[in-house]
Amino acid sequence: MTAGRLAVVGGHSILGSGYAGHDGCVVLQRHGDAQTPAHLVDHEANMRSLVEQGCDRVLAISSVGGLRDDVGVGTFLAPDDFVSLHTWISIYDDFRGHSVVALDREWRRQVVDAWHARAHDVAPLRVGGVYWQNFGPRFETPAEIRFIARFADVVGMTMASECVVATELGLRYASICVVDNLANGVSEQPLTVEEFEAGKRANRGALLGALAAVVPHLA
Repeated sequence: MTAGRLAVVGGHSILGSGYAGHDGCVVLQRHGDAQTPAHLVDHEANMRSLVEQGCDRVLAISSVGGLRDDVGVGTFLAPDDFVSLHTWISIYDDFRGHSVVALDREWRRQVVDAWHARAHDVAPLRVGGVYWQNFGPRFETPAEIRFIARFADVVGMTMASECVVATELGLRYASICVVDNLANGVSEQPLTVEEFEAGKRANRGALLGALAAVVPHLA
């Protein structure tokens, strides 16, 4: 499709440590072998390593919480925008940081088209939506979720920062968000870490099946 290599970026807990991608594809576990928590992930080091390996585009897999009942566990969503009002991350320490960053429209369209053509039966994809990034590593309170849900569809801890750095380094960036839990306060019972982990395990088979169908085409 293009001269550069595809990078698939995700975490051990969602992709599984054995995910190897496809020939010509680079797989990066964003939290590393040490399972670095979200607020300490070195996004610049991660994205620079992809550039050094000849990558020009990123398919990011992001574990998220659904902010409404209709964005429930097992939903696969391709966001078209994000909110991260507290993100001050940049590779620059001068006015070059005054850049306009976004999920790459054309690359995102290619991902969505490939997913619909090759993985729809495995993991139906919801197209469009807003991702809200919080600091992490803690989950949000119900009051915070009520506020966030007015402006977004899913909530996570890493994608927006990763997208900013990737864009500044010239990497085209698109994301598939996998809803592993309803955000705290959306359901009647408080969110638990066990519920979050169970959701990731339950979604992994569909995710890996979809990636097996889509990644060879995108690579």
